[in-house]
Amino acid sequence: MTDEEYMKYALRLARRGCGFVSPNPMVGAVIVKNNTIIGEGWHTKYGCPHAEREALAHCSDDPCGADIYVTLEPCCHYGKQPPCTDALIEAGIKRVFVGSPDPNPLVAGKGVEILRSHGIVVHENILREECDALNEIFLHYITSRKPFVAMKYAMTADGKISAFTGASKWITGEKAREDVHFLRKKYSAIMVGIGTAIADDPMLNCRIENGRDPVRIVCDSHLALPLDSRLVRSARDIPLIIASCCTDAEKQKPYLDAGCDIITVPQKNGHTDLAALIEELGRRGIDSVLTEGGGTLNWSMLKAGIVNKVYAYIAPKLLGGKGAPSPVGGEGFPSPDEAVKLRTVDVRMIGEDILIESEVTDFVHGNS
Repeated sequence: MTDEEYMKYALRLARRGCGFVSPNPMVGAVIVKNNTIIGEGWHTKYGCPHAEREALAHCSDDPCGADIYVTLEPCCHYGKQPPCTDALIEAGIKRVFVGSPDPNPLVAGKGVEILRSHGIVVHENILREECDALNEIFLHYITSRKPFVAMKYAMTADGKISAFTGASKWITGEKAREDVHFLRKKYSAIMVGIGTAIADDPMLNCRIENGRDPVRIVCDSHLALPLDSRLVRSARDIPLIIASCCTDAEKQKPYLDAGCDIITVPQKNGHTDLAALIEELGRRGIDSVLTEGGGTLNWSMLKAGIVNKVYAYIAPKLLGGKGAPSPVGGEGFPSPDEAVKLRTVDVRMIGEDILIESEVTDFVHGNS
């Protein structure tokens, strides 16, 4: 196998930690000796041993003199786990092949430097683009201290998220809807607006095998979320944050008694200040947010300049209707030149539907 093939295998291992390691990165490691894999591991859960130590612990042969392929620069500081650089040095690893550099200020090149100072040969940037893409959430959060925000919506081929009657079940097919639950597992939190919360009475949980429920967030400026909604009734089992401008303690009390967490944020144009909310979520350690709101929330997020990624599920259907809503509402931008710019990073079929995954590259009017 080539260096790239070993790193691809390490990437496959790393993905097994999806949904369980946040706010840590997903990392995979493969140990090779005499052209044979003798150890492999991945970061399985936040607080558990890192990938390098997992791989060393599961070696079938003495790792002294072996190579290790790791998707992220080995850590060199004490956190919930001791430094991985120490483990590699003690094991007698001869060469280290690294995918992504770690921008964490506690590492940021120091891990590679320590390894080299102990005579270990280090090769960097092996499949870096793929390794960076794996940990786009971690790389964003560790450098900005703000959550990575992804907007998700499902629409017909003529750009409708529901019929003119409001009926929206179901725009996409079963496989696409199942794929959304994998996104819910990946992201730390899921957010909707009060309109979606009232209209759909959703649970916003993750309904797949080996899933993990995200923290649920409702943007509810005036505390209008029904107390008998499924979100409120399940707040003691699955965390629910209500982001509100309402400071009335009497009005807040029944929600708090039901187990909800209320974040009071400033008001902007009569609604929750989403930029301020994102700042607060970052301070609370939430590294990523998936939004599944309607056109009103989507427009507000784009206007606030907080969206990093867009997942657009497109169904092979035509609904028509000049009054049928589109994924992004609001007043809109006045010309195509002023639109939010996207870069498509992936297009794939999911059942009968198409998923277009794009990065937001430019907010011309982001914070206006």
